[in-house]
Amino acid sequence: MSDQAQLPASVQEILALIQENDLKLAVEYLLAWVDPEIADLLITLEKPQQILVYRALPRQRAADVFSYLEPQDQDSLLTALTDADTQSLLANLNPDDRTALLQELPATVTRRLMQLLSPEDLSEARQLLGYPEESVGRLMTPEYIRLRAEWTVEQALAHIRKFGRDSEIFNILYVTEDTGKLIDKVRMRRLIFSAPDKTIRELLNYNCISISAFEDREVAVDMIKKYDVNALPVLDSDGVLVGIVTVDDILDVAEEEATEDIQLGAAVAPLESSYSSTNSIELFRKRIGWLLILILVNLISAAVISNYEEQLIEYITLALFMPLVIASGGNSGAQSATLMVRAIATGDLKSQDWSSAVLKEILVGICMGCAMGGLAFIVGWLYGGEGNIAQVIGLSMLSIVLVANIFGALLPFALDRVRIDPAVASSPLITSIMDVLGLIIYFSIALVLL
Repeated sequence: MSDQAQLPASVQEILALIQENDLKLAVEYLLAWVDPEIADLLITLEKPQQILVYRALPRQRAADVFSYLEPQDQDSLLTALTDADTQSLLANLNPDDRTALLQELPATVTRRLMQLLSPEDLSEARQLLGYPEESVGRLMTPEYIRLRAEWTVEQALAHIRKFGRDSEIFNILYVTEDTGKLIDKVRMRRLIFSAPDKTIRELLNYNCISISAFEDREVAVDMIKKYDVNALPVLDSDGVLVGIVTVDDILDVAEEEATEDIQLGAAVAPLESSYSSTNSIELFRKRIGWLLILILVNLISAAVISNYEEQLIEYITLALFMPLVIASGGNSGAQSATLMVRAIATGDLKSQDWSSAVLKEILVGICMGCAMGGLAFIVGWLYGGEGNIAQVIGLSMLSIVLVANIFGALLPFALDRVRIDPAVASSPLITSIMDVLGLIIYFSIALVLL
């Protein structure tokens, strides 16, 4: 690399070099950047320039940069590359990144790419793609360092120097039997500071945490967080070590799961890709289902109001305070449901904890109901024209907020028990249900007091 290229280069300088077709110097500058930054620059280029810059990168670096592109950008780039370019790219991708690419692309594209893989890579890809879609097996990489318990430290270090170059991680080494069954793990640090003639077995403490390849990937997220490790060994049904799942892959999963919960909480079926790459028809399909269901729920509210039409005509003031009381119940229930959903998602609450959570929400509901009911009573007294109206509004607020808290706490646990994502219990659904219950409570209290 020239002395000039070792100086920091801005995006504008790189773009100017590309415009002038000085790709050699532009790439020299780019090689000083980290992979995500190069990926961000690539997607801003016109397609011809994008291809030229990508081809000018060293093969391994190009594969690393490719793994940071969004699925739609990867698909676009692949269609523009020749078969030879694509074959080189696939060969240099990490197995877990290659699996992620193959499962994201359309089936016809995946079949074409599978034909370009070497026999060894093809066998590896088929094995990883053979696991269930949301399983740890799809997430793992088979590139790790494996040691034998009977080896000496000197033999182990020689093995690492010879075969460890392509390992996904380097600080954790896995010890297996001849059959491939996992015995334990040992850290590189301990290996380096041990005597050369000491055996690997003498360094083991047999406290290795592992996960099944068929386990849901959310379990891997919880385990990485709980045990504070950088990687988890992945075992098949016979206890044989088949790969590892690393923390960088887990972070991606955690982000996807959080995004899915947020979308479900807004009554949107989870998007299969990013918002920017999802077309309008797909967005319509993902959003309309829940909205239609919520319309049906709200029709029940209309039926409740029509059932109390005579009372509304006689006490028209009740209609003025309906939005105040009903909205407060929906907001309170949404708060309670959101807290429960998040606590369940993070493992803070288990299914069997429902009773203690409901008791806590009853206490909170009483306190909030008294505070909000007291304020509502004052508002009703000032604007309602008579004391009975104020009593109806105050008692209704207290009752609705209490019921909303109880219902908001119970619904996520009920959904979790029947294996439905509790996130669907968040704002829109709980608000619509509380509209119906709130109206029934409001008019029932009004009938008694008026």
